[in-house]
Amino acid sequence: MRDKTQANSAAPGDGLVRAGAIVFFVGAVATLVTVAPLFLGTTPFPTYMFGLSMLMGVGFAVAGAGVLRSAAAGRRRARAAGAVSGQLSEQ
Repeated sequence: MRDKTQANSAAPGDGLVRAGAIVFFVGAVATLVTVAPLFLGTTPFPTYMFGLSMLMGVGFAVAGAGVLRSAAAGRRRARAAGAVSGQLSEQ
Protein backbone atom coordinates (compact mmCIF):
# COMPACT_ATOMS: atom_id res chain seq x y z
CA MET A 1 0.00 0.00 0.00
CA ARG A 2 1.42 3.34 -1.02
CA ASP A 3 1.29 6.37 1.25
CA LYS A 4 -0.88 9.04 -0.38
CA THR A 5 0.81 12.07 1.17
CA GLN A 6 3.01 14.23 -0.97
CA ALA A 7 6.66 14.66 -0.06
CA ASN A 8 6.22 18.42 0.33
CA SER A 9 2.85 18.37 2.14
CA ALA A 10 2.61 19.94 5.58
CA ALA A 11 2.15 17.47 8.40
CA PRO A 12 0.16 18.33 11.53
CA GLY A 13 2.29 20.47 13.80
CA ASP A 14 4.58 21.87 11.08
CA GLY A 15 2.92 25.28 11.28
CA LEU A 16 3.39 25.38 15.04
CA VAL A 17 7.06 24.50 14.71
CA ARG A 18 7.61 27.25 12.13
CA ALA A 19 5.70 29.82 14.18
CA GLY A 20 7.57 28.80 17.32
CA ALA A 21 10.91 29.19 15.56
CA ILE A 22 9.99 32.69 14.39
CA VAL A 23 8.83 33.75 17.86
CA PHE A 24 11.97 32.23 19.38
CA PHE A 25 14.27 34.18 17.04
CA VAL A 26 12.36 37.42 17.70
CA GLY A 27 12.89 36.77 21.41
CA ALA A 28 16.57 36.02 20.83
CA VAL A 29 17.04 39.34 19.01
CA ALA A 30 15.18 41.14 21.80
CA THR A 31 17.47 39.48 24.33
CA LEU A 32 20.58 40.58 22.46
CA VAL A 33 19.26 44.13 22.18
CA THR A 34 18.37 44.18 25.86
CA VAL A 35 21.69 42.82 27.08
CA ALA A 36 23.91 44.89 24.76
CA PRO A 37 23.71 48.13 26.84
CA LEU A 38 24.92 46.22 29.89
CA PHE A 39 28.14 45.32 28.08
CA LEU A 40 28.51 48.65 26.30
CA GLY A 41 28.02 50.71 29.44
CA THR A 42 25.12 52.71 28.03
CA THR A 43 21.70 53.40 29.52
CA PRO A 44 19.67 50.19 29.89
CA PHE A 45 16.44 49.74 27.97
CA PRO A 46 13.05 50.04 29.71
CA THR A 47 11.65 47.10 31.63
CA TYR A 48 9.22 46.06 28.89
CA MET A 49 12.21 45.07 26.73
CA PHE A 50 13.07 42.41 29.28
CA GLY A 51 9.50 41.15 28.86
CA LEU A 52 10.09 40.80 25.11
CA SER A 53 13.02 38.56 25.95
CA MET A 54 10.49 36.08 27.32
CA LEU A 55 9.41 35.41 23.74
CA MET A 56 12.29 32.94 23.53
CA GLY A 57 10.56 30.68 26.04
CA VAL A 58 7.17 31.17 24.41
CA GLY A 59 8.60 30.26 21.00
CA PHE A 60 10.29 27.19 22.43
CA ALA A 61 7.01 26.07 24.00
CA VAL A 62 5.04 26.62 20.77
CA ALA A 63 7.62 24.68 18.74
CA GLY A 64 7.57 21.89 21.34
CA ALA A 65 3.78 21.71 21.06
CA GLY A 66 4.16 21.38 17.30
CA VAL A 67 6.63 18.53 17.69
CA LEU A 68 4.28 16.74 20.10
CA ARG A 69 1.35 17.22 17.71
CA SER A 70 3.40 15.85 14.83
CA ALA A 71 4.47 12.84 16.90
CA ALA A 72 0.87 12.14 17.92
CA ALA A 73 -0.24 12.27 14.27
CA GLY A 74 2.56 9.87 13.35
CA ARG A 75 1.45 7.45 16.06
CA ARG A 76 -2.15 7.63 14.83
CA ARG A 77 -1.00 6.97 11.25
CA ALA A 78 1.14 4.02 12.34
CA ARG A 79 -1.69 2.59 14.42
CA ALA A 80 -4.12 2.94 11.50
CA ALA A 81 -1.62 1.36 9.10
CA GLY A 82 -1.10 -1.52 11.51
CA ALA A 83 -4.85 -2.07 11.78
CA VAL A 84 -5.23 -2.03 8.00
CA SER A 85 -2.35 -4.44 7.44
CA GLY A 86 -3.76 -6.70 10.19
CA GLN A 87 -7.13 -6.80 8.44
CA LEU A 88 -5.50 -7.55 5.09
CA SER A 89 -3.47 -10.45 6.49
CA GLU A 90 -6.59 -12.02 8.02
CA GLN A 91 -8.34 -12.23 4.66
